[in-house]
Amino acid sequence: MQGTIQRWGNSQGVRISKFVLNMAHMQENDPVEIVPEKGCILIRKVNRYRNLDELFAGYHGEVSMPEWDYGKDVGVEVWEG
Repeated sequence: MQGTIQRWGNSQGVRISKFVLNMAHMQENDPVEIVPEKGCILIRKVNRYRNLDELFAGYHGEVSMPEWDYGKDVGVEVWEG
């Protein structure tokens, strides 16, 4: 696929088709990192969270998981809860 660099105000831009965005698993308003390299420009999606602290920064609740019953033991399992 080919495109053209065009002027947009005081900047330049290239339109990216929806098909290409879908193939890259990207969509409108996704944050991206733009990296200039010799002879090319790399555009990659930015991971919104870099670590677990950032991921759960706004979470202040309790975590509770229901117990699951898998049925009767079928071997020599011993559960000491």
